[in-house]
Amino acid sequence: MTTGRSGSNPTAAPAPTPSEPPAAGVLAADRLGVVAIAFFVVAAAAPMAAVVGASGVLFSAVGPATPLVYVLAALMIALFAVGYLRMSRHITNAGGFVAYIAKGLGNRWASGGAGLAVLTYLTLQVGLWSQFGVFTQSLVADLTGLSLPPLVWILVVLALVTLLTVRGVDASVRLLGLLIVGETAVVAVLVVALVARHGWGVFSIGGFTAENLFSPGLGVALLFAFLCFTAFEATVVFSEEARDPRRTIPRALYLVIAFVGAFYGLSTWVIGGAIGIDAVSATATADPAGFIFTLAEGAGGRGLSLAMQILVVTSFVAMLLGLCNMFSRYLFALGRAGALPRRLSGTTSTGSPHVAALVNSGAVAAVITAFLLAGADPIGVVFAWFTALGTAAFISVLILTSLAIVVFFARRTPDDVWGEIAAPSLSILLLAYVGHLTLSNYTLLSGSDGVAGWMLLAVPVFLVAGVVRHATASSIDYAAEIF
Repeated sequence: MTTGRSGSNPTAAPAPTPSEPPAAGVLAADRLGVVAIAFFVVAAAAPMAAVVGASGVLFSAVGPATPLVYVLAALMIALFAVGYLRMSRHITNAGGFVAYIAKGLGNRWASGGAGLAVLTYLTLQVGLWSQFGVFTQSLVADLTGLSLPPLVWILVVLALVTLLTVRGVDASVRLLGLLIVGETAVVAVLVVALVARHGWGVFSIGGFTAENLFSPGLGVALLFAFLCFTAFEATVVFSEEARDPRRTIPRALYLVIAFVGAFYGLSTWVIGGAIGIDAVSATATADPAGFIFTLAEGAGGRGLSLAMQILVVTSFVAMLLGLCNMFSRYLFALGRAGALPRRLSGTTSTGSPHVAALVNSGAVAAVITAFLLAGADPIGVVFAWFTALGTAAFISVLILTSLAIVVFFARRTPDDVWGEIAAPSLSILLLAYVGHLTLSNYTLLSGSDGVAGWMLLAVPVFLVAGVVRHATASSIDYAAEIF
């Protein structure tokens, strides 16, 4: 049941050509180049939303050392990517990390990894959609006076995002391109305006000290920075639809890591310098949601501040569209392999995983609706609890994937000891440290030490559930999808 392009498997469904629709259960091949794939991943990273939403937490935690934390997170992802991309030469599969784990550790552990992946992306979507609803409600109320509950905006835009995902990658790429260009341009205008207003002194390195970086807030800061990179797996998830994936995927991934790391690092460096290295921590702590808008209004006027507020909301739309497209392909691959119901592998005539997209959006809508109608605070509870859980699950699946990469190459004669053994082994150690930070700072990350702490048990539960699923369904075969 492979979707191979080479045709080496006589039972494989042939790859679609531009003049014919893809076969049932097959994604549309040769649709995405380097830039298109990068759009999906950068959109899911939500540069504008991250700068406005996450940087306040980082500035509060480590003050002017915030740019260094973003760079550290980017370097950790880049280190993981070394072995990840070496192994990508042996895999072209929309199953992402699960396909890697299957190749290195076998189908049993891959099913456990599948459980973690499902937990990761469902919880992240729930948390981020809830935050989107609050930002949208606030913006619309400020602009028009119309005040509707966040749930209304969530369900309306979720329906539109689902429709775009069902229509296929072409429709999504065009919208993502416009949104990413817009939010990048506005942050660039903010940076230029701050430099023009405050001079080159905004690029001060005076705050880049060990005392600031290794302050008690490093754990929380690193975890929130790491959260901004959680969608980089999408480069491989879209590999079946990529043109020449052996070249496209590595280029797209390194482009994304470099762009996102530089975007976060440069913008927060200038913001911190403009406020003042001695004042930025207190400023962010006093007004974590609005201090950047205030700074923008002072540097570029009301128009720049308003543009940023609007583009924060559109940045969320781009991020959630990217995540919906990505996770729909994940569910598609798991359904095709038999780990989840095979109906999830259904596709439209354009090769879009429409069944998986509808199931994903239905699950997200059901969870958010249940929590918000029960009176849960959309930020303090839904966003905080679910993104904290998603971060913990994501780090767990990264560790499992790194282990699979080491085992896979250890069974072969290494062509590159650094890329195939040393880098992934070092990545395991660093990710284990981040996992330790997750546990030791979990109450700060989730904003609660009650129910949110108990929710953390979902990580081992979903891992075990995946392993049990494999034991009760002998037909699961991820290897059949790897070529």
